Amino acid sequence: MKRLHIHVGVENLDQSIRFYNALFGAEPVKTKPDYAKWMLDSPHVNFAISTRTGDTGVNHLGIQVDKESELAELRTRLKKADMAVVDEGETVCCYARSDKSWVHDPAGIPWEAYRTMEDAEIFKAEKPAASGCGAPQTESAGCCAPESKTSSGECCS
Repeated sequence: MKRLHIHVGVENLDQSIRFYNALFGAEPVKTKPDYAKWMLDSPHVNFAISTRTGDTGVNHLGIQVDKESELAELRTRLKKADMAVVDEGETVCCYARSDKSWVHDPAGIPWEAYRTMEDAEIFKAEKPAASGCGAPQTESAGCCAPESKTSSGECCS
């Protein structure tokens, strides 16, 4: 199964949670002091907000899959489309352990293709050999996407 992922940067988390609870008619499935996530079935979307993006508004988009084979298929399709794909591999970001790849669409919007394996208690893991959440540096405003850091130097998603 595939699910659209949208991550929005917000200034006031509590106010935003109240707004999105009313809009979606549902409570978040995960809340942290700087993050909230709704897993909606109608529409089929993983909608997340956080105060870690450095800016407000849409931060990045993505497609979340359930199976390794679906992620492999997405990666193949992106590479066939001559997209510059950054395979981040397994990482911890957004309070979850996931396997991720990143691309930028023609408008420069970062997209992640990923599979989440389990929840995590930390927002992101440090990778000593990499910057951000492990992806190489590029010109991106996305969070956890390549070169995605807040003003304090942290990566977010």
